[in-house]
Amino acid sequence: MAHDHQHNHHDHTDVKNIKVAFFINVAFTLIEIVGGFLTNSIAILSDAVHDLGDSLSLGLAWYFQKMAKRGSDKSFSYGYKRFSLLGAVINSIVLIVGSIFVLSAAIPRIFHPQATHAGGMFLLAIIGILANGAAVFRLKKGHSINEKVVSLHMLEDVLGWTAILVGSVVMYFFDLPIIDPIMSIAIAIFVLSNVYKNLRQTLHIILQGIPEEVSLAEISTHLQKFDGVEDVHDLHVWTVDGTYNVLTVHVVLSNALTMEKLAELKEEIRETLHKEGIEHVTIEFETADEKCSFEKCCQ
Repeated sequence: MAHDHQHNHHDHTDVKNIKVAFFINVAFTLIEIVGGFLTNSIAILSDAVHDLGDSLSLGLAWYFQKMAKRGSDKSFSYGYKRFSLLGAVINSIVLIVGSIFVLSAAIPRIFHPQATHAGGMFLLAIIGILANGAAVFRLKKGHSINEKVVSLHMLEDVLGWTAILVGSVVMYFFDLPIIDPIMSIAIAIFVLSNVYKNLRQTLHIILQGIPEEVSLAEISTHLQKFDGVEDVHDLHVWTVDGTYNVLTVHVVLSNALTMEKLAELKEEIRETLHKEGIEHVTIEFETADEKCSFEKCCQ
């Protein structure tokens, strides 16, 4: 019961967290566009373009995360949990496009640096670190992949603003305008490397890969320790959205059992697997001499 209460709490807070991040991002995008032109900083303008894409992605993430709360219906028997993954994929694609735009704008400035208003950059950086830092602190407690991708958006902004803060101080005291495009390129490379990791994890879920924290060998060994269980096969585990794990298995019994005994064994297996992080379990019992047509189907 404690697990269910915790899961419901997560369901309630993730939408709220993404909503907060969305409004922070929209407000800051507008501030950055104005500030970027006033300070003539490609680093700030690049971050503004990045944040404009973020705002679109966060809006979609907010929408998809709300949609993911719907229960099963005639169209989606597992409910709408996977829609949050769609938001995560779109977020990642927008970040990739934004990063490429940043690189295309910043690289020419390496060869033709332009003067920037270091004092204005410094003030914008302080505000950026405080606002985005508050959003990261809120989102880092999230459990859904969508929240983690959104948290990554905001963390990138915090690190970006920190770099701009340091760069503005250096440019204030020294005539080194080349620092501005260098910061832009460094931020873009960091963003792309993290997008790759998150996109790989999301695609692993979409392709029904085995969750990283689950071992089929350990589960198989665990199930065979139950009294009356001779063997297990056709064991499959996947995750619907990165947090809700599903398992199906054929359990071979040493001897035929009554319906009451089967129900008891099924409940014991489900309780054990639930502790291992498996929320949805489907079990098919077989006798030792029964021929299973699915035993070799996926090998």
